[in-house]
Amino acid sequence: VQLQASGGGLVQAGGSLRLSCAAPRLIFSTYVQYVMAWHRQAPGKQRELVGSITSGGSTTYADSAKGRFTISRDNSRKMTYLYLNNLQVEDTAVYYCNILGSDDWGKGTLVTVSS
Repeated sequence: VQLQASGGGLVQAGGSLRLSCAAPRLIFSTYVQYVMAWHRQAPGKQRELVGSITSGGSTTYADSAKGRFTISRDNSRKMTYLYLNNLQVEDTAVYYCNILGSDDWGKGTLVTVSS
């Protein structure tokens, strides 16, 4: 599927970023069947689920993301977004999007938060 995550960068603690995930190889009728998810992998740690969103917009979040991160999607554009607010140093990681439950990760995007 090769989902394409983008939007990462270097930000100071307390700052914000918007990550985007494109699914150019999925047709619309397929894309809307999937629950899309964001994961992250910090240096030296295992990949963890940040949250997910259904086609209808229902979201779930990891405890670490609740209140600070927001996931949305635009089905017409086959795009999924992750809004990162009040970023902390411990949020430094490579962020990946994927179809929830799949092993197709694509290329992630690096978020680095400085103190």
